[in-house]
Amino acid sequence: MIITFNLRKNRIRNIAIILLAAAIIGSAAAAFQPRPPARYTVTDNDETYIKWVDFDVSYIALSQALERDVKSHGTDRPLDWIELLAYLAAKYGGKFSKYKQKDLDSLIKSLDGGKTVAELAEGLTYYPYYLEAYTAVLGGFVGEYSAQAPDPDDPERLVWQAHYGLKVFSPVAAGYYFSHYDDFGSGRSYGYSRRHLGHDLFGEVGTPIVAVEGGVVEVMGWNRYGGWRLGVRSHDGLRYYYYAHLRKNRPYHCDMAEGVTVRAGDVIGYMGRTGYSTKENTNNIKQTHLHFGLQLIFDPSQKDGPGEIWVDLYAITRLLDKNRSAVYKAEETKEYYRRYGMAEG
Repeated sequence: MIITFNLRKNRIRNIAIILLAAAIIGSAAAAFQPRPPARYTVTDNDETYIKWVDFDVSYIALSQALERDVKSHGTDRPLDWIELLAYLAAKYGGKFSKYKQKDLDSLIKSLDGGKTVAELAEGLTYYPYYLEAYTAVLGGFVGEYSAQAPDPDDPERLVWQAHYGLKVFSPVAAGYYFSHYDDFGSGRSYGYSRRHLGHDLFGEVGTPIVAVEGGVVEVMGWNRYGGWRLGVRSHDGLRYYYYAHLRKNRPYHCDMAEGVTVRAGDVIGYMGRTGYSTKENTNNIKQTHLHFGLQLIFDPSQKDGPGEIWVDLYAITRLLDKNRSAVYKAEETKEYYRRYGMAEG
């Protein structure tokens, strides 16, 4: 009887150990499930909108997804680069340090077999979140457009050509050098201690700055932090582009005014080093550069205040460098203008 009792006690103890181990493993597995930041939605009056976006997509992932989108255009199975990236984000928990090209190739192979991204993502809880968030960041970047180019038979004559691909531009005009590094989130101390919520492109005073995407000029004027600055809201209202530290005395292109509509590639201003002063038109920035920012706006309450969402633009700036807007100088006005026209669709 004593032996039987000990055997039963040992069996119960072993079962308890197994159950405890299973619980620990299950808890650990749950902890490593990909998920977006906890602050990703907010509910107000039964309206739910995205509150926070950590855009961590690497340059190589952006480039490779874009390349496959463009190559598939016009085929029986066109690919959408934003859907591809959103699927991978849901798989990686938004951490593109995990990105491998084989994962993208495997996804595309499944799509070639007849599946859709939505079908493949049915088991990925946060795919809809990443799709909406990445559409907000990249939604105006790729599509059909027409652009002018020199006629091969007569270089003095411009002809219109139809294209599909990247239809947004680097903020720095073609032919002008700039340097940059990933400085998003670094510390700033002027006025008060804060994080740098933009991307700095270093160059020369007077470098023409162009509109990355078409939209409406929403803000112009002096700001003690950004100096002479200009803000453009995209036509869909989701993206607000912020260009700051523009040139002293003549910061803006003469055509700029609040409410003016600009096209992607239009010259909007000139690089400088104004700012860090309550006195208007002051050069208090040590290095000449453009502060380039991108704010996402899912709800009007996010435009100004604690709910602002700013995007790390390092990888995007590298991608935009693939497309520079050519400009020329009008000697009579000393203003720069885009050399080639462009039309949507």
